[in-house]
Amino acid sequence: MRFLERERAELERLLPGLDAVLAGARLEDLERPGNAGLAAFREAGGPGLLVPTEHQGAGADLLAAVRVQRAIGSRSPSLAVATTMHHFSVASLVETSATGNGMEWMLLAAIAQDGLLLASGFAEGRTGQHILSPGLTARVEGEKVWLSGSKKPCSLARSMNLLTASVALPADDGGTRLAVALVPADAPGVSVRPFWNSPVLAGAESDEVVLDDVEVPAELIVRTGVTSEGDLDHLQTVGFVWFELLMTASYLGAASALVERVLAVDKVDPALRASVLADLDAAVLAVEGLARAATAEGPDNDTLARSLTCRFHAQDVITSVAGRCVEALGGMAFIGSGDVAYLNSACRALAFHPPSRARMATALLEHAAGEPLRVP
Repeated sequence: MRFLERERAELERLLPGLDAVLAGARLEDLERPGNAGLAAFREAGGPGLLVPTEHQGAGADLLAAVRVQRAIGSRSPSLAVATTMHHFSVASLVETSATGNGMEWMLLAAIAQDGLLLASGFAEGRTGQHILSPGLTARVEGEKVWLSGSKKPCSLARSMNLLTASVALPADDGGTRLAVALVPADAPGVSVRPFWNSPVLAGAESDEVVLDDVEVPAELIVRTGVTSEGDLDHLQTVGFVWFELLMTASYLGAASALVERVLAVDKVDPALRASVLADLDAAVLAVEGLARAATAEGPDNDTLARSLTCRFHAQDVITSVAGRCVEALGGMAFIGSGDVAYLNSACRALAFHPPSRARMATALLEHAAGEPLRVP
């Protein structure tokens, strides 16, 4: 079948063997905590997907990453959601390399070579804070830094090797500079508490990560030289664009799993099969088109606004397509396996990721009127 052929070919090219492993497993097994999906992701080189080739990574650009996440989402929504958070952390780390202290390339190489998984402790979605604003409390004494606080939900909480978090550190001029801290998962003071009680997307391991006065080694702090008054806006923009497009692609993958099932049933009305195919493909094309533009031109404030437009439009398309697919597949498909009901529920979760449509409504209207887009 041509449907998803391009995306799965891209997945095979960049992370060889992963699609075969996922295709050979039952959906219900891949969506449980402790599933084999993350191990297969590591084995295929997934942690290095966005790491530049000069640092032994796959060097995938945004368009390739969007296709990979859709392909993974069609096999395991939990794996797609969890790895999106890893990729967001890696993309943010890559972006800091332009103003970093020279250590970031060593960290990127370690991620690719050693298959390290990064959980995100950034403050995305917190009212009044940028996506890269410090979400943990930092205590600084000379060159030593200790972090305290918690992040919940935090995907990859139980499989992570490192927790990435932004911290504000004092600068020589009396101000503060943004740094990215990478906290080893086994560092003293790091613990994980149960948080995610729903069976939907449970495989993403989105529990609470708690830091209790955790000392961060100096070599795991990437100092960017960025102030909250200056280039932080650019870091916010880059982070949000990657986050929104990769997460949207992941849920388009979950919806694609339902469409794939409908396309395989000849007795379903051809007009209905064509309609769900066309609607989903249109949303995919919008995401891919923006990914191409962002790669060619570099993400800016307008790109950020368009990424939210793509995401909110995709939410509506996914909900509509999923509902029609469930109805078309019929009661016996719904009763005979938990897959259809599960995918239908998983598709709804895109609406829960920050920022919400309601929160961004005024900001998008102001942007349409000529103002810079602001994330409340």
